[in-house]
Amino acid sequence: MRQLTFIKPGVFEWHDVRAPVLQNGAQALVRPLAVTRCDLDLYIATGVFPMPGPFAFGHEIAGEVIDVGEDVVTVVPGDRVIVPFQISCGTCRMCQRGLTNACLSVPPYSAYGLAPSSGTDWGGGLSDCILVPFADAMLVKLPEGLSLVSAAAMSDNAVDGYRTVAAPLLEYPGTDVLVVGGLAQSVGLYAVKAALALGAGRVVYRDFDARRLAVAQSMGADTIETVYARDMSVTEQFAITVDAAGIPDALSFVLKSTAPCGICTGVSAGSGTVAEVPLRQMYMKGITYTVSRVHARTGIKDIIDCGLCHDLHAHGIVDATRPFSEAADAMAEGNTKTVFLAE
Repeated sequence: MRQLTFIKPGVFEWHDVRAPVLQNGAQALVRPLAVTRCDLDLYIATGVFPMPGPFAFGHEIAGEVIDVGEDVVTVVPGDRVIVPFQISCGTCRMCQRGLTNACLSVPPYSAYGLAPSSGTDWGGGLSDCILVPFADAMLVKLPEGLSLVSAAAMSDNAVDGYRTVAAPLLEYPGTDVLVVGGLAQSVGLYAVKAALALGAGRVVYRDFDARRLAVAQSMGADTIETVYARDMSVTEQFAITVDAAGIPDALSFVLKSTAPCGICTGVSAGSGTVAEVPLRQMYMKGITYTVSRVHARTGIKDIIDCGLCHDLHAHGIVDATRPFSEAADAMAEGNTKTVFLAE
């Protein structure tokens, strides 16, 4: 079968590789139909986030089941499904707690399209077929009315944005929300969409990118063009804040913009390894700051159950459509989010 392979920044190649086969009764084979470009993919493709090639690429996947093992009961061939990007068994003590980014049955950080993270090749979404090792635990059938484009993004970035506001809004229902956008391009916009769908008050979106500001405004957010800088002045504080910028100066700003006893969620570690945080101020104000990878499989269930957030590609978050055959050339394009569709 054909598989898109990352070689080095700016270089992708289509390779002919052996197609996966079922190895036990718990597995399934899925044909990817829509693969959205994760925000991280852009930075791997351009070398901003270095990863050594070669490895199979693409991890935000929606597709069609083409075969299942004898023990699989939740899906059958022909079902259209979301494939969470992280590999999780569903039965270990971490998965049972919903902490599916830390499944104990596979090497840490196991995921499609990101083999260097775990040292294990799980295949990539931009291919003719992928093997799903724990089909009943991982695969989620598309509910009626959910497009393949929205479904693919729910494998990672859409649920990442959703989780930054969903739980905090249960604690502070109807409150105003600040989303600081930047390097996590689509995640910040998905956070805006989810906050509005879940009944937040004002949603304020800051960014330096005119296109993303326009998208957030079209959703109903108040937008403020912002160039992040050290010691930015804070004019307003929010009980719920989201750091989707991935920039040290933006992190300091969003933490200072978090109200007493408020909740700030970070969705990435940014492009560096060190950032200054205003610890004394955070301590005095009693701020809760959380930064972690998303629990993709758990988040998919939550976002599907929400129902209000299904149409997550609306308002231009996904702003480019390409066939699989153009993925090698289009992966580094500078738009916000691309969907690649099987031909």
